[in-house]
Amino acid sequence: MKIKEIIFALERFAPLPLQESYDNAGLQVGLTEAEASGALLCLDVTEEVLDEAISLGCNLVIAHHPLLFRGLKTVADRNMVERCVRKAIVHDIAIYAAHTNLDNAEDGVNYKIAEKMELEKVELFQPHHVKINDGRHDYSVMAGSGVIGELALPEDALTFLQRVKSVFRIDCLMHNELLQRPVQKIVICGGAGDFLLDDAIAAGADAFLTGEMHYHQYFGHEQEIQIGVMGHYQSEQYTKEIFYSIIGETFPELPLFMTAIDTNPIKYL
Repeated sequence: MKIKEIIFALERFAPLPLQESYDNAGLQVGLTEAEASGALLCLDVTEEVLDEAISLGCNLVIAHHPLLFRGLKTVADRNMVERCVRKAIVHDIAIYAAHTNLDNAEDGVNYKIAEKMELEKVELFQPHHVKINDGRHDYSVMAGSGVIGELALPEDALTFLQRVKSVFRIDCLMHNELLQRPVQKIVICGGAGDFLLDDAIAAGADAFLTGEMHYHQYFGHEQEIQIGVMGHYQSEQYTKEIFYSIIGETFPELPLFMTAIDTNPIKYL
């Protein structure tokens, strides 16, 4: 199959109009008329990830985070982005990113986090309709910046946070003062999601899980809501499984690989 067919399947699941205005999801580098030899799935595109794709014989890299957020004036070797673009072009590798469109999609990134936490009654948080034209059809889909769901049984705050830490293999889980009431209703927004904190409180959530939060956002919510901040990479690390499911079910004959490289740039002592 051609690379463009794989991209079409990804965009049927997470249409590009679902992305935020600042984002640059979609094709980053490469030609889509080429036949796909294999796809490497990752969170971030790095030189090491591209080397891995080359060694595996993959001419398609599918990432969550875009390699290109801003335009390039030159393609040399002054920084990682330029070197990655050069390497991809030299080795005929196409790079595609599904970012906030996948965050905002039904069954997207936040649903995967909820699945890992075994939440029930999961639905989009603050859902809204988005009109789509994919070049073939006009239709609309539901989107939301997070999800809301419930634990099957209430847990005390410490037990809940310890389970988050274990499930997502977190070295350092940040949180506010431990909530003294049981935790059951949860709002989740992977990545940088602190903009939803007040809305989670207004919705009556017992806990709010996200990947990043500003320092001052922690203040003033003691015994109001349990905040859990996992780390950006940690919150989105299972996104590769979504890619694998979409592509594997649609193109079972395509060689698919999830990167073995930990691309988290943040290290912990």
